[in-house]
Amino acid sequence: MTYTYEDVMKYIEEEDVKFIRLAFRDSFGIQKNISVMPGEMKKAFDEGIPINAREVRGFSDSQSASLYLKPDADTMAILPWRPDSGKVLRMYCGVYTPDGVEYIADTRAVLKKAIKEAENAGVEFRFGTETEFYLFLKDEEGRPTKTPYDNAGYLDIAPLDKCENVRREISLTIERMGLTPERSHHERGPGQNEIDFHYAKPLKAADQMTTFKMVVSTIADRYGLHSDFSPMPLEGLPGNGYHINIYAADSEGNDVVKYAAAGIMDKIRDITIFLNPTDASYSRLGNNSAPDKVNWSSAGESELMYIEPGRKRTRAELRSPDASSNPYLVYALLIHAGLLGIKEKCSLPEEMDNGVMLLPGSRKEAAGLAAKSEFVKDFVPEEIIRSYTGN
Repeated sequence: MTYTYEDVMKYIEEEDVKFIRLAFRDSFGIQKNISVMPGEMKKAFDEGIPINAREVRGFSDSQSASLYLKPDADTMAILPWRPDSGKVLRMYCGVYTPDGVEYIADTRAVLKKAIKEAENAGVEFRFGTETEFYLFLKDEEGRPTKTPYDNAGYLDIAPLDKCENVRREISLTIERMGLTPERSHHERGPGQNEIDFHYAKPLKAADQMTTFKMVVSTIADRYGLHSDFSPMPLEGLPGNGYHINIYAADSEGNDVVKYAAAGIMDKIRDITIFLNPTDASYSRLGNNSAPDKVNWSSAGESELMYIEPGRKRTRAELRSPDASSNPYLVYALLIHAGLLGIKEKCSLPEEMDNGVMLLPGSRKEAAGLAAKSEFVKDFVPEEIIRSYTGN
């Protein structure tokens, strides 16, 4: 459904909204926001609300010192943890130049461009996510520690699993914001959790991931805890993965996921810096069942891509990304690589072929591969490439 400015203002009045949080992400996927009063919404829709581009990571190459946020009305949601009187409404925004053109380094715009290319090719992509995070205690002064909230393990239950109530409140809060979590459980690490989401269209899936991380952080804090999505919060214990389930169908409804998976595997080394952007990302890869080889399997071991034939459609799960990545950029690159595989009808290599290629072993190696990649240069704005690679 597409909402108009008039629809938004009616909703603001009916729900007693006093603040509107206009949210966006920097090039590395860190959520930012600016709040306005209802009286500023006409300006927000018509002209945009200015921000200082020089203070936002990845935006410093902007020719103008100011960029402008314009809200996407279809993303509006009440923040459930704010007061019932004088509510806070959140909307995600596009970032625009003073001339009203989408800013080239706005990764939401990069994803929208990829979606348009898929539509022109007659291919529909959807993404589902399985995201892990740790819950840690805070000290007496409210600072995060590295002490896990519990010592439970995979699929354990209360009372050993102390995180159950936190996960339940996270799931209920997300549901109140119009999203649908699929399942949740305790993961292998102490204090480690996972919450999964159904398949969604790419832009909604990226917005969903942004909302999810915000809600987890907020609810954890209300319990006096600290949430940690980083790739390797505790040395020697399981890291946090951001597994992405991929659906792809052509205009006739044919399942083309295997072609897409082959295309992604072909370009995975080139795009790894965007899926795994921190030094810690490479400490996770190759440890505790996280992949470090460019391979696939139908068995579900430690492969890069888990491919499971289903009765109605094939499930392809990419297991290398972590949640320090920017989902808008990740999904854009998966679409482009997947389209390449579909157009060329790429074949998957031999199952569990361990002798072909390794994933990059360090951030430096991954950055070098991306900087030299013609594929990356074709689809990622130069400003973003420089932000990630330094080149």
